[in-house]
Amino acid sequence: MTSSSIQKILIFILFGLVVFNGCYYDDYIQKDDVEFEGDVTFSNDIIPIFNKDCNTSGCHNTGGIKPDLSSDNAYNALSNGNYINTDNPTESALYQWMKGNRATPMPVSGSVSEYNAKVLAWIKQGSLNN
Repeated sequence: MTSSSIQKILIFILFGLVVFNGCYYDDYIQKDDVEFEGDVTFSNDIIPIFNKDCNTSGCHNTGGIKPDLSSDNAYNALSNGNYINTDNPTESALYQWMKGNRATPMPVSGSVSEYNAKVLAWIKQGSLNN
């Protein structure tokens, strides 16, 4: 073999190593093993999450994408829209969207384990309008 052929083979092997290591899939998906302990209220814990990241203009506000997560409408929109499953809280559509298991995670900036833990705890506690 010529040195040119050896160089080409080595470059090909190096390129392959870089490509395959670049495709390594590890901990890029946020894990929601955080469990929120304590009582969660809709008005004090859940609405602030929606106000910060969800019910902005063009998203889940009044007249925007369903469900309407504005402070005055969020509870009814979630309850009447089948977004909450108190029998199987982890299968609730709201929770699944927030985790990113339904295409784009909510908020679109990325799943937030603290938000997810609070929402799941609220659902497990009966998803009360409190």
